[in-house]
Amino acid sequence: MIASSTLRIFVVEDNAWYGELLEYKLSQNPEYIVRRFTTAQSCLDNLNEKPDLITLDYTLPDGTGDVVLRQIKERLPEVAVIIISGQEDVRTAVGLLRQGAYDYLVKDEETADRLWNTIGNVNQQLALRRENERLREQIGQKYDPQRAILGKSPQMQQLFSLVEKAARTNITVSLSGETGTGKELVAKAIHFRSERRNGAFVAVNVAAIPRELIESELFGHEKGSFTGAVSRRIGRFEEAHRGTLFLDEIAELDLNLQAKLLRVLQEREVMRVGGSAPIPFDARLMVATHRDLTEEVKQGRFREDLYYRLLGLPILLPPLRDRGQDVLLLAQSFLQTFCSQNNMADCRLSPDAQQKLLRYPFPGNVRELKAVVELAAVLADGDTIHPQDLSLRHASTTQEASTPDGDESLRTQTAAIVQRYLDNHNGNILQVAAKLQIGKSTIYRMIQNNEIRVN
Repeated sequence: MIASSTLRIFVVEDNAWYGELLEYKLSQNPEYIVRRFTTAQSCLDNLNEKPDLITLDYTLPDGTGDVVLRQIKERLPEVAVIIISGQEDVRTAVGLLRQGAYDYLVKDEETADRLWNTIGNVNQQLALRRENERLREQIGQKYDPQRAILGKSPQMQQLFSLVEKAARTNITVSLSGETGTGKELVAKAIHFRSERRNGAFVAVNVAAIPRELIESELFGHEKGSFTGAVSRRIGRFEEAHRGTLFLDEIAELDLNLQAKLLRVLQEREVMRVGGSAPIPFDARLMVATHRDLTEEVKQGRFREDLYYRLLGLPILLPPLRDRGQDVLLLAQSFLQTFCSQNNMADCRLSPDAQQKLLRYPFPGNVRELKAVVELAAVLADGDTIHPQDLSLRHASTTQEASTPDGDESLRTQTAAIVQRYLDNHNGNILQVAAKLQIGKSTIYRMIQNNEIRVN
């Protein structure tokens, strides 16, 4: 088996002496595996070996460089092809480079040395590409729904099934569920298991962007299109080209922008603010909201035509209070990670602490559970967490916390958790935002609304 650092090279040259020279020169590197061919057809017949690089004589007995280059690229688009020609023709060189050639070298006494340097550059780029592929593979494993989203309850098993189905197609996915149930995590799991996993995953929290900037954020802008537009900026749709665009809290988009978004999705092209030319894009769309979009449509706050455009495959994330023993599974996982990151001895939950967690409705869902058990690990004396270490705010009933009218209770719970973290981190907003995995703009907004304070 050939090591991943090995470079497989085809030398295509009909001049026997010159071909042997190139083969000998390149074989000096033990990591280069070199094969030499004297005709274009013999090279094409062996492309199934998938070379990493091909040096191609422009004038061969059975084909010219431009024709052979096109045939190679049709079968192996990623292979680097270096054209070696006996003529210094600028127009020919430019045409071949536009056609996909990596470089164009003129035959002389220094060609072998220049080729050596060029192949070194190709090898470095291939090494970076392989490293990127390895990292993307690791990320894909990280966001495997069975690993990234813990849960054994029937509701979660159904969720895993829907994630797998969504990953097999490019259908738009609409995620709904209460705040803190992990909608973005599910969106990432779908993306990194889909055919678009090598593209970018671009997440936008619509609610966190000022209304006057959201159009520029999504669609981009041209230089000078408005005050402060000192340079051109591509929008998130362009950034997500050949990848996935995740629009969180889509219900917060105002009606004017909803109309523009609908047009973009219908035409599959965007127009930058201040621009004059439409820009096509190829991005999969996933949206999320904690609101009931059907009710938003009834109330006239969300366009019905956009609702049906975005509906696609609807996935409802269950609240934590409906997931039974998953609460303890998640709690122990959060504890293990927190203790490891902070060089603490492993903590465990006492039986009474487990019962307290199981009885609590968790209006803040998984995000609240994470904050509660991490704080408990800090407050506990020793490696066992007892009920008094769990800082839970008592909702009057589980039913009250689960109703749509329980938003005020959820908001209060969230503010209490953020306040505890601010107090424990000396008011460091950046640290708290990172710990709770929320945007710092959310914390600033809660301070402005006098929901929390910084000592």
